[in-house]
Amino acid sequence: MTEEDAQDMDAYTLAKAYFDVKEYDRAAHFLHGCNSKKAYFLYMYSRYLSGEKKKDDETVDSLGPLEKGQVKNEALRELRVELSKKHQARELDGFGLYLYGVVLRKLDLVKEAIDVFVEATHVLPLHWGAWLELCNLITDKEMLKFLSLPDTWMKEFFLAHIYTELQLIEEALQKYQNLIDVGFSKSSYIVSQIAVAYHNIRDIDKALSIFNELRKQDPYRIENMDTFSNLLYVRSMKSELSYLAHNLCEIDKYRVETCCVIGNYYSLRSQHEKAALYFQRALKLNPRYLGAWTLMGHEYMEMKNTSAAIQAYRHAIEVNKRDYRAWYGLGQTYEILKMPFYCLYYYRRAHQLRPNDSRMLVALGECYEKLNQLVEAKKCYWRAYAVGDVEKMALVKLAKLHEQLTESEQAAQCYIKYIQDIYTCGEIVEHLEESTAFRYLAQYYFKCKLWDEASTCAQKCCAFNDTREEGKALLRQILQLRNQGETPSTEMPAPFFLPASLSANNTPTRRVSPLNLSSVTP
Repeated sequence: MTEEDAQDMDAYTLAKAYFDVKEYDRAAHFLHGCNSKKAYFLYMYSRYLSGEKKKDDETVDSLGPLEKGQVKNEALRELRVELSKKHQARELDGFGLYLYGVVLRKLDLVKEAIDVFVEATHVLPLHWGAWLELCNLITDKEMLKFLSLPDTWMKEFFLAHIYTELQLIEEALQKYQNLIDVGFSKSSYIVSQIAVAYHNIRDIDKALSIFNELRKQDPYRIENMDTFSNLLYVRSMKSELSYLAHNLCEIDKYRVETCCVIGNYYSLRSQHEKAALYFQRALKLNPRYLGAWTLMGHEYMEMKNTSAAIQAYRHAIEVNKRDYRAWYGLGQTYEILKMPFYCLYYYRRAHQLRPNDSRMLVALGECYEKLNQLVEAKKCYWRAYAVGDVEKMALVKLAKLHEQLTESEQAAQCYIKYIQDIYTCGEIVEHLEESTAFRYLAQYYFKCKLWDEASTCAQKCCAFNDTREEGKALLRQILQLRNQGETPSTEMPAPFFLPASLSANNTPTRRVSPLNLSSVTP
C-alpha cells in the first residue's frame, strides 16, 4: 500500500460501500479529489457505470426501437477526455487502461481501443477482463497476428478462447489440451470451454457427454449451463432440460444463465411468450448477454413478430459481431418479409463466419435462386453437399435446379447421390423428398428405356402416398411396353459430369450407373 492509498483509505472504503449497493453517483462524489490510482479507477468507473445505468433506464422508458437506438451514455465523452490526458501522461495503471479501452470501444473507436487493451494486458497480464474485451474486438486470425501480446501463460488462455470464438476449433482444442498437460487438468473452466468448442462444431453427443461429466464434478456450476441447455434443446430432451432448469433455480434463480435455461425449456414446450419473458429477464440482469438476445430473436420469429426479432438480432450483433446465429436469424427474418437482397447480405455474413456450415450455404443458394442467379445457387448447393450437408437437403435442391434447367442427367445424378446418402447414413428422413427422388429417377430411367431400373424406382414410389398412383401408372406402362415387345436399351446413358466449376475440388464426379435398389428398403 502506497502513502496515497493510505491517505485515501477512508474515502475509498466509504465509496466502495456505495458502489457495492449501486449508488454510483454517490460513490463518485466521495472519491472526487483522491490521488491514489485505486481510488481514481473507482471514481472513473463509478461515473461510467452511472452513465450506463441511466442509459438502461432511458431505454426501458423509451417507446419504440428507433428511440432505443438513439439512447447514449452521456458520460462517455467526458471520461474519454479525462482518461486520454492521464494516458498521455502515463499515469494509468492496468485497471485504468482497461476502463479507457472500454470507453473507446463504446464510442466505436475500435483501433484505439485495441491498442489500449493490448497495453493493459502488458501492464496487468492477470486481468482477464482486458483479455476478454480484446477478444470481442478481433474479427479474424489476421488481426491476431499483428498484436504484440505479453509472453505470459494468460496469453495461452486468451488464444484458446479467441480460437473458439473465431470457429478455429482444432487450434482451440489443441491449446486447451496443452493447458491441461501443463497442470490445469482439474480446471472446470477448461473442461467447459472444450464442451463449448464441440458445441460450435455441432458434435452434439461429445459436447453433451463432457457437460454431463462436468455436472458430476461441479454440480453447483452455473457458467455455460445455457450452452448445455441449447444442446438438450436441439436433442429435444425435455425431461433432462426440465431437471436442469429446476436445479439451477434452486442454486440461483437470479442468474442470467438460469433465465436462459428456463427460456429454452418453455421454448421446447412451444410456450414462446413465456420463453421470451425469461430471455427479457436475463437481459434486465445483463443487457450485454449475447445468448439471450439471439434466443429472444428466435422466440419472436416463432411468434411471427418480425420487427421485434430484427431488433433482438441487431442487439446481438452490437454485442458481438461474430455471432453467426444473429446474422443467420436476420437473414431468415428478411426471407419471411420477402426481401431477398437483404437476406443475401445477412446470409453472406453468416457464411463468412461459418464457411463450412451447410445450413448457411443452403440458405445462400435459396436466395440466389429467388434472385434468378442460378449458377451461384448451384455452386452454393454443391458446396453445401461437399462440406457435409447437415439437413440432407442440398442435393435435392441442386437436383430440382437441374430439373428447371432441363439438365436431366445432372438431376438424376444428384437424386442418386441423395438416395445413396440417406440409406447409408440410416437416419429417418422426410418421405416427401425421398418420394420426389424416386419419382424423378423412375421417369428418367423410363425415358432412357432402362425398364428394370425404372420398374424398381416405380415400385419404390408405391411406398409413398403422394407418388403411389404415378408409380402404379408407370409400372403399367412398362408392362405394356414389354408385352408389345419393346426391347430395353442395352446402352447406358452417355457419361456425364457435373460442371467443373461446381465440383468441390474442380474435378469431375464419377459417371452415373443405374442404381441397384433391390436390396434397399426404406
